[in-house]
Amino acid sequence: QVQLVESGGGLVQAGGSLRLSCAASGITFSRATMGWFRQAPGKEREFVAAISRSGGSPYYADSVKDRFTISRDNAKNTGDLQMNSLKPEDTAVYYCAARSWGLPNSGTYYKLSEYSYWGQGTQVTVSS
Repeated sequence: QVQLVESGGGLVQAGGSLRLSCAASGITFSRATMGWFRQAPGKEREFVAAISRSGGSPYYADSVKDRFTISRDNAKNTGDLQMNSLKPEDTAVYYCAARSWGLPNSGTYYKLSEYSYWGQGTQVTVSS
């Protein structure tokens, strides 16, 4: 049974930083593409970042580019999302996601449907 467990969420002031972590089990993590998504109240879940199996190809939503950094440690079966210069509009529940193969050849790494496994989410609240 695949499990993804996020941690690291919390309350932070605008301009601050948080680091989210995702611990994976039940999956060959080194073969899995990993992504982060978020869902704000009343809004649809949206893509934040994705990273290839080797960690060499990160992708970001325009809204977080140059502020967020996705990374992974295949030896520890973990993935992280470092979030800097946080804004109130970054407030959302953040979800870790994974798929048991490489990045989509179609380039659709930003689509929810490309990911088979999801964590339960962790709340990030940024106060102004």
